[in-house]
Amino acid sequence: MFFSSILSYSHADQSVSCTDSLNKIIQQALSQIEVTRYYDPSYLKIKYPGGDVSVERGVCTDVIVRAFRSVGIDLQVLIHEDMKAHFEKYPKKWGLKNPDSNIDHRRVPNIVTWLKRNGKWIADSGNSTDFRPGDIVTWDLGNHIDHIGIVSNKRVENSDRYAIIHNIGNGAVLEDMLFNFKITGHFRYFCL
Repeated sequence: MFFSSILSYSHADQSVSCTDSLNKIIQQALSQIEVTRYYDPSYLKIKYPGGDVSVERGVCTDVIVRAFRSVGIDLQVLIHEDMKAHFEKYPKKWGLKNPDSNIDHRRVPNIVTWLKRNGKWIADSGNSTDFRPGDIVTWDLGNHIDHIGIVSNKRVENSDRYAIIHNIGNGAVLEDMLFNFKITGHFRYFCL
């Protein structure tokens, strides 16, 4: 949906569109800090499309979903529709027999599967300079607990790293945590 409109532009226009989209996504993710104050993994019925839990609550995936919506990319719809068409390709960790538009986009393994299926995976070099603003990163927090965040455009002081915007338990925050846990995925949706 988004890429089809970009492909008709010249190379210079693509760079502008790409940069504009990245800036909007990062700014929207940053705007969640001090607004999304609680980590709340509760299952709730939400509208479809465009459903969300209350903005002061959420989980790590909500940071990403809300940021992408700022540029018209609704991961709730994209993941749900892909799961309807290719359910067998998605993890079966939760015992679901069918896709569920209330929760599918709020699960890290489903976002990872969708990003991989859409060719957005980047090999992890372990080098902090390979993580660019707007990149999506996933981690294993231990005991197979998955986590996801977005690379900001704010450099960590005295470092070549960018800080990460994420919600790991106390609401959305910006912090230097790129290498605090085992990285399990690195994805670039824009500006490939």
